[in-house]
Amino acid sequence: MARKTVLVSDMSGSEIADGKGATIRITFHDARKGVRELDVTDAEAEKMGGRQVARRGRRPKSATA
Repeated sequence: MARKTVLVSDMSGSEIADGKGATIRITFHDARKGVRELDVTDAEAEKMGGRQVARRGRRPKSATA
């Protein structure tokens, strides 16, 4: 028997298509509260706002050199 995992948005309750979701991670300054994670759709994540964080790692070499 096959099983299928269906992701549902924690904010709206709508189904999240494969490859079209995001995870929002909330970290409290008070470590005793722990961490919360929300599964949301792409559209809901864009509406949340916030600041975009640059990707970590080494910058690629310039093509002009």
